Amino acid sequence: MITDVRVPLERKQPYSTAYEQMLEKVRYEGAYPTRERADEVVRLVLAGLGRQLTGDERVDLAACLPLEAARVLTTQIPNPQPLGDWDFVKDLAARSGASLATTRWDTGSVFAAVTAHAGPDLITRTLHQLPTGWALLFGQAELNPTA
Repeated sequence: MITDVRVPLERKQPYSTAYEQMLEKVRYEGAYPTRERADEVVRLVLAGLGRQLTGDERVDLAACLPLEAARVLTTQIPNPQPLGDWDFVKDLAARSGASLATTRWDTGSVFAAVTAHAGPDLITRTLHQLPTGWALLFGQAELNPTA
């Protein structure tokens, strides 16, 4: 299941202040022209991330995010085997119709906001659950696999 990001905004309920602040961070980080575009990107990337995470990290990450973002993350059914970093970007690009470069940019913009909400410890735990390469999507150096 993927959230339909094309639902007109006038049919949605008002956002919480925390989600508005998250959208503004993504809008700034990604240099998006509108809050609506930032919202589309957040929904796409968090839905994709929700298909990759399971267990305590998924629950803990959802608890750190604004309610609207947590819902997008947790309404996804996790894949039995998480995608690698590049396959994740390719999957999102195919779903959105955007280029790989744009999708990689979108992913980094959203993950910067997610990191700000979750903090470094939870992001490190989350990255340990995902295949090698994901740290770069979060703007971090690759983790030592033996750590």
